Amino acid sequence: MQMLPVAEYSAESTVASTRKHARSLFSVPFELRQLEGPAPHPLHAISLDISEGGIGALVQGNLSIGEAVQVDLPLGGATIRIVAVVRYTSALRSGFEFLRLSDGDRKQITRAVGTA
Repeated sequence: MQMLPVAEYSAESTVASTRKHARSLFSVPFELRQLEGPAPHPLHAISLDISEGGIGALVQGNLSIGEAVQVDLPLGGATIRIVAVVRYTSALRSGFEFLRLSDGDRKQITRAVGTA
């Protein structure tokens, strides 16, 4: 394993190198719903970054790692609905992996962030 000087090391550099898809800065308010429990209720969120594989966001509410959620994401004048799983969560941000993303939704995401 190659050792990096402390000045060159960051958690972001190690995480970014293991991602399947490049992330783009993308900030838009959206809602998500927890799919488990007695009555799914909307949680308000603001995206921080997005890729074809998932989204990072600030979320107003409590989430659990592994929990399934529905993301209602406004893109290009329309709202796309995506099922995702919570991959990490903290007081500062949460990360979601998209599940079963359609080709049409994938194209809308890449077009919206300018990577198409």
